Amino acid sequence: MKIKKTIYSLTVSLILLSCFTTVYADAVARGLEIAIEADKRDTGFIDSTANMLMELKNKQGQTNTREVRIKTLEVTGDGDKSLSIFDTPRDIKGTAALTYSHALDPDDQWLYLPALKRVKRISSKNKSGPFMGSEFAYEDISSQEVDKYSYKYIKDEVYNGIDSFVVERYPAYKYSGYTRQITWINKQEYRPEKIEFYDRKNTLLKTLTFSNYQQYLNKFWRADIMYMVNHQTGKSTILNFENYKFKTGLTDKDFNRNSLKRAK
Repeated sequence: MKIKKTIYSLTVSLILLSCFTTVYADAVARGLEIAIEADKRDTGFIDSTANMLMELKNKQGQTNTREVRIKTLEVTGDGDKSLSIFDTPRDIKGTAALTYSHALDPDDQWLYLPALKRVKRISSKNKSGPFMGSEFAYEDISSQEVDKYSYKYIKDEVYNGIDSFVVERYPAYKYSGYTRQITWINKQEYRPEKIEFYDRKNTLLKTLTFSNYQQYLNKFWRADIMYMVNHQTGKSTILNFENYKFKTGLTDKDFNRNSLKRAK
């Protein structure tokens, strides 16, 4: 009798395990499918430029602002290239950050410091550090290539009145500052509406929300406002974008290390 019960229990356990494995595999496949479709819909913009106002706010509510020019070059078969040039305030004017995003390898990033007249390479182990004192990490400002993460579909949910997919993604980059991120993806446009970032202790660290989306070239969506709040420090950063232009004729020559020094 005990043998029959043991066999029965083992059989039930195997069936349950098989069901769980199937459900998990389906969730992984669905999450990847959503990520691929989102990437597909943002492919083909070639290059873009924009002006950005960065607002830094501390826990006491005091703010500092920085004016930044953004240039981006789409790269086929790899991550995009981007250049951020700071125009104000005066003490950081001319500072420029260059990013070569990659799908599988660690991103290459450099920072030009005009006061020192030198280019500093950002260590591959330091991408979780704050970008120019903001609540955005260096790894946040690189293009979000599909292969940078593994995915799992969680559920459908209405966020801020928008039907969304909720997808959990896990960084493949071993030095990432995050264990996981939960993203809310607009079902109709496949654009991000919100991202929650969990630190290495798997505790909620930051939340990024996107608003005031505009469509360009009848295809590409860009948020005018990106708001990042750090729940652990009480600090926040708002990025306000304007004057987007696409297919402006940028080339690889506009995104090499020499371009950092001559950025004006």
